[in-house]
Amino acid sequence: MPEATSDTSSSPAGALSAAPQGGASQQIALHVAAMLFGASALFGEHIAASSTMIVFGRGLFSWLALTVIALAGLAGMRSAARLSGGAPWRGLSMASGARLIVAGVLLAVHWLAFFLAIKAGGVAVGTLGFACFPAFVILLEWPLRRERPSLGDAGVIALVCIGLALVTPAFDWQAGATVGLAWGVLSGAIYAVIALSNRVLGAHASPLQASWWQCLGILIVLGPFAWRESLTLPAAQWGWLACLGVVCTALAYTLFIHALRTVKASQAAVVIALEPVYAIAFAWVLFGTSPTLKMAIGGVCIVGAVAWSGSMRSRRPAH
Repeated sequence: MPEATSDTSSSPAGALSAAPQGGASQQIALHVAAMLFGASALFGEHIAASSTMIVFGRGLFSWLALTVIALAGLAGMRSAARLSGGAPWRGLSMASGARLIVAGVLLAVHWLAFFLAIKAGGVAVGTLGFACFPAFVILLEWPLRRERPSLGDAGVIALVCIGLALVTPAFDWQAGATVGLAWGVLSGAIYAVIALSNRVLGAHASPLQASWWQCLGILIVLGPFAWRESLTLPAAQWGWLACLGVVCTALAYTLFIHALRTVKASQAAVVIALEPVYAIAFAWVLFGTSPTLKMAIGGVCIVGAVAWSGSMRSRRPAH
């Protein structure tokens, strides 16, 4: 789930021009990034901490990792310098930095909703609920583009609605799965807002720069709510939070940006659409939580809608 990003990652096929197909290393990097983004759901389900603490810890370790990358670039490491685009605290106006921090607050709310979905409904329901975000992107873009929706747009929304109806075991607000799906859908709606806002912010900041400021926004907004719990959190849980922030967020995002240098946006969209598939597969193999046939069919509809939307958006001319 490439959340803390400029537009190149918050909507994988949203603002990238078609690049060459890329070699095997870039393709592998893209799949590994999708797997790591998917694995974040498993950490959310099994870390023994509140969702607020999980988001704070994820933001903290992501921010620290991105800071290390930036410092390595300043120290002369060429690969780190190319990736970071310079020190994130330089070259931005105060207004741009403030807007990115506000975007970080939105990101914090998105992550909170996502992990609440995972804890209430499980990995499959939470990730598939979040994966409906392309439908919200389309709905929000209609007034922005001032165009009539295309047949493909309507098809994406229809697939998402069908998928969500199939994923829900029962429309009962007393059931954890229903509550989890609602939180997942909310996280997808917020993610759509972040994706669209980052298209504007991305023009003034590099991808890693935008992520650095957004993670800083998470620390600022959640610090007052998480500090008490952080003092009593066992060391083992801090270790899992470090894995979530460094491996499943900062490293995954680094691999994603590396792959997008040569992989076509439409191909990247299809691979990233597999994020919930990887998450469900990991939960199945590691914890034996297999989805029902109905849920699997619904998941195919939602993942197909994500891939379809990404493919369409990669071919759409910029506005």
